[in-house]
Amino acid sequence: MNNASSSPSHASALRLLPLVAVVFSGFLAVGLPLPALPLYVNGQLGFSPLVVGWIIGLQPLTTILTRKFAGGYVDRHGPRQSVMMGLPMAAMAGLLYVASALIPHPPAALAVLVAGRLLMGPAESLFLTGTMTWGIGRVGPQRTGIVMSWQGIAMFAALGLGAPVGVWVMQHVNFLAVGLATVAFPIVGLAIASCVPPVPVTGGGRKQVPFLRVIGMIWRQGAALSLASAPFAVLTAFVVLYFASRGWEDAGLALTGFAAGYILVRLFFGRLPDRLGGSKVALISLAIEALGQFLLWMAPSSGFALAGATLTGVGFSLVFPAMGVEAMRRVPPENRGVAVGGFLVFVDITSGVTGPLAGLLIGAYGYRAAFLAGLAACLVSIAVILFGMGKETRRGA
Repeated sequence: MNNASSSPSHASALRLLPLVAVVFSGFLAVGLPLPALPLYVNGQLGFSPLVVGWIIGLQPLTTILTRKFAGGYVDRHGPRQSVMMGLPMAAMAGLLYVASALIPHPPAALAVLVAGRLLMGPAESLFLTGTMTWGIGRVGPQRTGIVMSWQGIAMFAALGLGAPVGVWVMQHVNFLAVGLATVAFPIVGLAIASCVPPVPVTGGGRKQVPFLRVIGMIWRQGAALSLASAPFAVLTAFVVLYFASRGWEDAGLALTGFAAGYILVRLFFGRLPDRLGGSKVALISLAIEALGQFLLWMAPSSGFALAGATLTGVGFSLVFPAMGVEAMRRVPPENRGVAVGGFLVFVDITSGVTGPLAGLLIGAYGYRAAFLAGLAACLVSIAVILFGMGKETRRGA
């Protein structure tokens, strides 16, 4: 009995493995330059921190603006074609980083770097929307949760590994080497993707539902995910400064605890959204995440804060796949690419606005206030899910 039930899951994991490797390779090109860019733009080119902020923010901005295009492209031409288009664009962005490093005139070098950052946004939109839709097509929409769980692990692992590697390369070599690495990783992903067979194009000959209507179908799930993502954004941006303000050591362990909780839950419980339903799993997850934010807010010692950071990772881990399961079952199969792209927009928006808003809150009330706001965001997310479940129950009755 156990062998029979585990066999489909094992087969699904094997079918997803090459796409997980593609996401990991592609996201290394996104994550590795991030810590190197401030050192290059400010330390080497001599521009202000304000310019650094704009350079960092350009790629997420263009990612948001191209999610609709990427989703429509996937539905019209297939996810494989989207990935095979996005990864070369990411490599071209890396070539522009290389060109910037070779230009001796700082304003010209900055202009070329801006072009690279602008190009990396649509590249990410295309290869990430494509790989997620491709994964769903390979293992079936009934396993949407496991697709999003594994690809999320690949994203976070690439971002987590890319950051220290980027710092090391920048400190021991130069930005030219960072650019070359940014070229190489998408090419590796492209080689892997070229060996994976395509899935049928679900929306090629059918009338496409407008993007805004698709957003209307999934906005509650997207809003719940967006609110649940805010504590993660606050934690990664400010937990080190929070520890320093309290005179605590081992701030790095807080991020380690978050990452460990996040990855372990996805590894061992990633199938729960598919088995139990996304809303139930998300409610439990958000309660755990809220507890983590509460511990960070009231922490009298670093031990409480470390526990809070770990619980935040445990709770946040399954919200994305859980809400993804609920979102994907609300849209027709031929619009799945647009739905994935629209769903990811909610995460993009949270990543873009949480840092500045939390900075204003911290400036007025101190670091603890940011975690109290994270707790409030989790509670509002729970309310959004419960309200949606209530509406569905009344509609069914």
